[in-house]
Amino acid sequence: VLGAALVLSRQPLPTLDRRAYASAAGVARGAYVVADAPNRAPEVILIASGSELILAVEAHEKLLAEGIASRVVSMPSWDIFDHQTQEYRDSVLPPSVKARVAIEQASTFGWERYVGSSGQVIGMTTFGASAPLKELQKKFGFEPDRVVTAAKQLLGKK
Repeated sequence: VLGAALVLSRQPLPTLDRRAYASAAGVARGAYVVADAPNRAPEVILIASGSELILAVEAHEKLLAEGIASRVVSMPSWDIFDHQTQEYRDSVLPPSVKARVAIEQASTFGWERYVGSSGQVIGMTTFGASAPLKELQKKFGFEPDRVVTAAKQLLGKK
């Protein structure tokens, strides 16, 4: 099925340099690997959809700088991803990697099936608040350093 989508955001977002990060072609499979540690299996997986993807990418770069092998997964559609083969799903989210952080500026509901009982979801657990976006992102932990901290805690590397 061919189609088109118009994707909009209320906040300004940078464009990922696809020469440095994987092609967006994987979006057709619901989730795909955007970035990996060079020549190393991931110790931790950072999963994001939509505007949160840039947080995962920025946290990934910080983790790499600290010698921690991380993987960034863009997961724009749970439903499409869930209909992929088990082999593909395991190639994106290897079952052996239990340290997983999902980032969702909306509800945390449902992400536990991708992070598992050993993972962590950074997301909203309240209705929200009214303030400038940057202040809200800081208040609710939607910053790269918060993602890095969560990843390191899961790995026991404070």
